Amino acid sequence: MRNILNSRREFLRCSAFSAGAALWGSYGVPGSALFPAVDAPADYTVHIKAAPIEIAPKHFISTVTYNGQFPPPLLRFKQGQPATVEIFNHTDTPEQLHWHGLHVSADVDGAAEERTPFIPAHGMRRVSFVPEPSGLRFYHTHNRAGADLGGGQYSGQVGAVYVEPKDDAGRYEREIFLTLKEFEPRFGRGGDMAQDFLSPRGVVKSLQETGETAMKTSLAKGIPHGFEVGYAAFTINGRMLGHGEPIRVKTGERVLFHVLNGSATEIRSLALPGHEFEVAALDGNAVENPTKVPVLWLGTAERISAIVEMKHPGVWILGDLADDDRRHGMGIVVEYAGHAGKPVWIAPPAFRWDYTRFALPHISAPEPEETIEMTFAKDNAAEEGFNRWTINGTAFPMSGGVQPAQFHLRQGRLYRIRMRNASDDIHPIHLHRHSFQLTRVGGKLTAGVWKDGVMLGGYQEMEIQFVADNPGLTLFHCHQQLHMDFGFMALFDYL
Repeated sequence: MRNILNSRREFLRCSAFSAGAALWGSYGVPGSALFPAVDAPADYTVHIKAAPIEIAPKHFISTVTYNGQFPPPLLRFKQGQPATVEIFNHTDTPEQLHWHGLHVSADVDGAAEERTPFIPAHGMRRVSFVPEPSGLRFYHTHNRAGADLGGGQYSGQVGAVYVEPKDDAGRYEREIFLTLKEFEPRFGRGGDMAQDFLSPRGVVKSLQETGETAMKTSLAKGIPHGFEVGYAAFTINGRMLGHGEPIRVKTGERVLFHVLNGSATEIRSLALPGHEFEVAALDGNAVENPTKVPVLWLGTAERISAIVEMKHPGVWILGDLADDDRRHGMGIVVEYAGHAGKPVWIAPPAFRWDYTRFALPHISAPEPEETIEMTFAKDNAAEEGFNRWTINGTAFPMSGGVQPAQFHLRQGRLYRIRMRNASDDIHPIHLHRHSFQLTRVGGKLTAGVWKDGVMLGGYQEMEIQFVADNPGLTLFHCHQQLHMDFGFMALFDYL
């Protein structure tokens, strides 16, 4: 099983090129005399442009896409083999394309906070990198959206990246890539977020008291809940349930599903009646303890690779547990050969998502050389009706310009981040350009689960650990678009 996807130990650093090197720099409009010609062809060309996409018959959505389609092309690289991508921006807005989960340099990573050069409006940029680590990664815009529901990851700028491992024995017959994505967003007033699918379930009373007191005080002043985002249309691979081609399978097949939650804001679930998912990798990193589960849960930007043995013939709906979301499109039909008829949905038994079930049993993570303390909090409706988010009492400045780093790393040191959530929201936490190990989840010690994003439950604590092995500015943030847009970010630098 460990050969299906990359091992957590495959932590080879990317080659470091200087910011001024031709292959790393920004390029202007092709043919400009200001920039040198590049003779070697790119492995991929990405075009950022607005295009209509048809998510159901005669149901078109206009959005910004990669290469005029959704989902965009799967970018498939070979582990350790240098790759080059040309990115053309046909829009009026400077763009950032983030290589989520890849250990690239800061000037390629695709985050303005890390000083990555923008892809200029009506211009292009050519980047090169060594794809590491292997497994399921993805590429997406890293622009701030704020109050613009057509910007940032509300758009169609979300696509899968797969880095093929050097050795892949593969105990499956074929792979299927699924991108989960909502469209037609709209603002509403927020409320409590459901927490009942995460395990361990315990909350930290002091965090709960802090968060609830702050909210009660705000509401008592007549301030309504801050804005949240809802959606009218839900898709898997760009089509609403019942309006795309089914996944056609044969009895006895072992299918490796690569699932990407490409949402800007939503946590997603996925179940297939009568079947189980054998989880092989989380965020592209092979798990030490592959385990069968009836339901997959993914925070925004999380990925799961799981094998399903096709041994329950029929026509089924692979879909979200939320009835309303599934009925509005968040599903896809799975059709066995020789079977036809109306697809069937059957709710799975109650199940709680616990990252530690995929961990090494009875193994502890090594002690860190330094621990970084972080507390996350919400100021209700403090930014023109939007919630303001803080780390250790400070919201990341969103006015643009160069921002200083809040946390400082020394190359080669082992760091632990102790995260405390003083809000009732689940936060999908993401660390750029590095992978981290889960070491404590809801008070439960664990080791051996490596990720680049993780859901931190409301009023809960979590500890993660990483080696500072990729020098340069490194962004840390909640991947929920509204949260990161309104302060929930921090920068690390290397001393």
